[in-house]
Amino acid sequence: MKILMVLTSHDQLGDTGRKTGFWLEEFAAPYYALKDAGAEIVIASPKGGQPPLDPKSDAEDAQTDDTRRFREDPEAQQALGATHRLGEMKAADFDAVFYPGGHGPLWDLATDPASISLIEAFARTGKPTGFVCHAPGVLKAVKSEDGEPLVKGRKVTGFTNSEEEAVGLTQVVPFLVEDMLKANGGRYSKGADWASHVLTDGTLVTGQNPASSREAAQALLGLLKT
Repeated sequence: MKILMVLTSHDQLGDTGRKTGFWLEEFAAPYYALKDAGAEIVIASPKGGQPPLDPKSDAEDAQTDDTRRFREDPEAQQALGATHRLGEMKAADFDAVFYPGGHGPLWDLATDPASISLIEAFARTGKPTGFVCHAPGVLKAVKSEDGEPLVKGRKVTGFTNSEEEAVGLTQVVPFLVEDMLKANGGRYSKGADWASHVLTDGTLVTGQNPASSREAAQALLGLLKT
């Protein structure tokens, strides 16, 4: 079982002058859920190398058992610091793909041709794809074989408008994940803000927020075992 994890390379939070990137819990929780299940994990990002970490996700109040485990895991830190270039990855080499969130993906992965074609290849060959929090935003330009949005008519979730408002970034992000998924024809639903909410539709898994990270990875594993 070989799984690709894709992280952002974008580190600027719009024109605020603040840093962003990927959200640590959304990487660490799925990483260990998958690794502990026996998966071989390969990590990629558009630029390769060390992907930017959202500093807020590294704050003490954002820590979880998984993030603390990561901080004591030199092997995982080494793998994260040397991600592969996304453009060199091929769906044929993996059994599934998982995209952690953070705000960064809204700026780069949502329009990255390599990411778009990669997800389309996974979907076309019936391989599971997972996205959590802001990562469902990378599906914005992804199409099904019929040329329609991949999410059209499918059960999906992602970071809610109310959660974005709560973190004060509604006017900063290039688009709102909830609005985009609805506009693309997704059958969007959400749970309570900041509570785990994960949906599976066919081979597509989406999670609403950081708390959904481990459950989303477990749902992806469930698809691989069927």
